[in-house]
Amino acid sequence: MDSNLLRSCSAKIAGALFITILFCGAMELEAVQAQGFDFFYLVQQWPGSYCNREASCCYPTTGKPPSDFSIHGLWPNYNDGRYPSNCDSTNSFDSSQISDLIKEMNGKWPSLACPSSNSMTFWEHEWEKHGTCSESVLAQHDYFAAALRLKESVDLLGALEKAGIRPDGGEYSSSSIEDAVQSGTGYSAGIECNTDESGKEQLYQIYLCVDSSASNFISCPLLPSTKCSSQVFFPSF
Repeated sequence: MDSNLLRSCSAKIAGALFITILFCGAMELEAVQAQGFDFFYLVQQWPGSYCNREASCCYPTTGKPPSDFSIHGLWPNYNDGRYPSNCDSTNSFDSSQISDLIKEMNGKWPSLACPSSNSMTFWEHEWEKHGTCSESVLAQHDYFAAALRLKESVDLLGALEKAGIRPDGGEYSSSSIEDAVQSGTGYSAGIECNTDESGKEQLYQIYLCVDSSASNFISCPLLPSTKCSSQVFFPSF
């Protein structure tokens, strides 16, 4: 065989082998990511603080959601503050697997993004970015069902209102919000703030920690690195 042709064939074989190794390595990494994490954050957002930003919001096609905290996501995390994401590109969102949950999700897990939608794109994003990283313990239906069950087991708004913290546009101390959630749920929580269209800082999201089987709330191994000022507003919705 001609030596140039032999070198060309060898180079092509080597290139193909390199690509195969890269592909297999990526698939293996996905599998490792999907298997290992330490706990979940159950993240709930206040719709009033999403909608009064400069970017505003759009109600879903099912109508205005309830005036209550709604689910943002159930996010696997590591104890060192890192988190896995997009762990299995072969396990795509399939709405037929959650058909029995959709009515409940419309009220408890609505999308407020624009343009108005049926929330499917939001749920797809949450499953593919976060849910696939817990597929070693939660199949797709189980993932969404677990988040709904966990939300149902804690009443964040009720805990705040019991402490006199109401979504009335008033200003409250961040510490009193944290204390109210701990008193009402039995667990410490992380709070996250954003700003409304006038620049006022307001309560936006509350993080609670859940064990790696998504069965029970736990004391947080690590609170999220979200910060709020000492005084924040709690807008109406």
